[in-house]
Amino acid sequence: MLRRLSVALLLTAAACGPGGPTVPPLPWVVFETPLGPITVEIDTVRAPLTASNFLRYVDEARFDSAAFYRVVTLDNQPDNDVKIEVIQGGLGDRSERLGLSPISHETTDVTGLRHLDGTISMARMGPGTASSEIFFCIGDQPELDFGGRRNPDGQGFAAFGRVVAGLDVVRRIQERPADGQRLVEEVPFRVHRN
Repeated sequence: MLRRLSVALLLTAAACGPGGPTVPPLPWVVFETPLGPITVEIDTVRAPLTASNFLRYVDEARFDSAAFYRVVTLDNQPDNDVKIEVIQGGLGDRSERLGLSPISHETTDVTGLRHLDGTISMARMGPGTASSEIFFCIGDQPELDFGGRRNPDGQGFAAFGRVVAGLDVVRRIQERPADGQRLVEEVPFRVHRN
């Protein structure tokens, strides 16, 4: 018995390595746009439900006909007391044909993720309605976290990753001409794993 326990401890120590447990790296995806690539790290550890939903869209090539279509700036939300800055995209009106079923809402108080500069998150109407639409934060957006005031239900949005390269592309998309919050010309994208 003691020998089995010693072997088990040695195997555990070997698996952990000298610096502690080895954690597999988080997956990266690349949004290919006409304005350049955006590389994003997807947090499958802290936001497993939301991340796996997003990666299913990627792996099944459902985003091959997607686009960024909405930009929110400080100047184009006159009816909102709580201002935010984001770009939004996804399948849009193609979601009826290519969208998957909505997923449960994974709040930031559960995941520990926050809506910081470059965060990717799920767009939604009510909790449990997120499916194919995503957005990127431009600047820190704490009002999009759980308890934030941007959404009346206080549940915030489901953050699930962050930009690791190409934040300048996100900012260029936000600066494109828009009619209100709708881009005059959508910015198409495809997403693949890096």
